[in-house]
Amino acid sequence: MKEYKITVNGTSYDVTVEEKGGASAHTSHHERKEEKKASTPAGGEGSIKIEAGAAGKVFKIEKHIGESVKTGETIIVLEVMKMETPVVAPSDGVIKTLEVQEGQQIEANALLATME
Repeated sequence: MKEYKITVNGTSYDVTVEEKGGASAHTSHHERKEEKKASTPAGGEGSIKIEAGAAGKVFKIEKHIGESVKTGETIIVLEVMKMETPVVAPSDGVIKTLEVQEGQQIEANALLATME
């Protein structure tokens, strides 16, 4: 695990990154309530944006930063109107950023992740 300090919109966060077949970012509990972006790796954003089709809650993150995905493979599962709704990869690629975390409330059209 590696620890980093990142600044998003003028607010600093301590981030611990654990590598498990790809990198995944976690923050300490007291910082999660303020954090808007889960992580942005040094490589930057991917060119393919993955957005929420409806407002809801992030139920589960299936794929993590650095993982390869195939077209149609589930990346994130949202809970929309008490139903689990998968958000799938629009094409083959690699997850570059995760902009949300499990349990987070999101609005329609919110950026969830990027991929390359």
